Amino acid sequence: MGNDVDGTAKVTLRQAEEEVITLASELIRIDSTNTGDPDTVVGERAAAEYVAAQLAEVGYDTTYVESGNGMKGRGNVFARLEGADPSRPALLVHGHLDVVPADASEWSVHPFSGAVQDGYVWGRGAVDMKDMVAMTLATARRLKRDGIVPPRDIVFAFLADEEAGGMHGAQWLVDNRPELFDGCTEAIGEVGGFSITVKDGVRAYLIETAEKGIAWMRLRVRGRAGHGSMLTDDNSVTRLSEAVARLGRHRFPLVMTDSVREFLAAITEMTGLEFPEDDIDGAVAKLGGLARIIGATLRDTANPTMLNAGYKANVIPSSAEAVVDCRILPGRQPAFERELDEVLGPDVEREWIANLPALETSFDGPLVDTMSASIMAEDPGAKVVPYMLSGGTDAKAFDRLGIRCFGFAPLKLPADLDFSALFHGVDERVPVEALEFGTRVLDRFLRHS
Repeated sequence: MGNDVDGTAKVTLRQAEEEVITLASELIRIDSTNTGDPDTVVGERAAAEYVAAQLAEVGYDTTYVESGNGMKGRGNVFARLEGADPSRPALLVHGHLDVVPADASEWSVHPFSGAVQDGYVWGRGAVDMKDMVAMTLATARRLKRDGIVPPRDIVFAFLADEEAGGMHGAQWLVDNRPELFDGCTEAIGEVGGFSITVKDGVRAYLIETAEKGIAWMRLRVRGRAGHGSMLTDDNSVTRLSEAVARLGRHRFPLVMTDSVREFLAAITEMTGLEFPEDDIDGAVAKLGGLARIIGATLRDTANPTMLNAGYKANVIPSSAEAVVDCRILPGRQPAFERELDEVLGPDVEREWIANLPALETSFDGPLVDTMSASIMAEDPGAKVVPYMLSGGTDAKAFDRLGIRCFGFAPLKLPADLDFSALFHGVDERVPVEALEFGTRVLDRFLRHS
């Protein structure tokens, strides 16, 4: 646990390690499913009230905020732990309380059971991201309970609606309650800090330094309505289908961003694997389960996900629509849109349903050094490397406030666990030992940040 932790502190840190398992299990039992439809969202307020109670129990003053343009139940909780140097900028530690839906019939255990068995905590949100919420809570409680004063102020934020883009959560809070983030210049959140075993038990811990942009797009083609039995050369369904098929098959160009280059260089150094640009896809495929994430950060993507046309079998509709999930690399938005228009052609109307920009920061500075030291104190010989997330997080909102964001939810994972497949997957689960490890790392990180 490190030489800087005395005997008494080791006991209380062990208490936090034990507590994190209970916290994770109890959080999972709160069904905080976010369907994306405000009328069917459940449990966010209950989860926020649970978090607030855990913080208040050890003496935190908490702020509860309902976000989302007056919609009830979109609960968010904030607490600030004062640091030794009030002149230093504050650190934001954020996590979201909502989860994606789960079909219980597909699971080995009930997705909202929070079962602790076979060395894992099971349930929807176990890795996305009630694991990090539990680690944050356990660490925040330990710091307050033991009267530990961190080097600078820490703002703990537990948020709603991340799984639907944060429009009724982080994005709303940044627009309407920016004072809650006063003084924060750096932040840590989800989808980073987890390990991958690269060879012979040697682990690399991936710190998220970049995210692709999220742009959901609606396509529409208009045509001539008519009877389904007649000949027509202006069928909106046909022309939309052709455009969607072209886009779905299109391969956007390879673009090597700084974050991806640094990641691949680090893996080459650790394993000897080469990543030649003339066969980059084949080389990345050798990374196993991680190839799904890394492969998606090599180029822009545009995946058709929804189709809607017609209202009766014998009526040719006057319009047809599709929705496309676009993920865009940092700095690529203008070039991406030009290429998009070339592929779709002039007869296809398009509009953005949501358009959250990409972000990228450099992998350097005291905060990165502290992340590395905190990991390596618990896993000597490990290497900490940057990477780009193909998805998105609430960091997109905080970036608008000028906050430098990293993904750092530390977990030491078994070599044979396909961790990336568990995000939004069936039988989502997190190892008990990984939660205990992450709590030790997060404790050390916050005490030295």
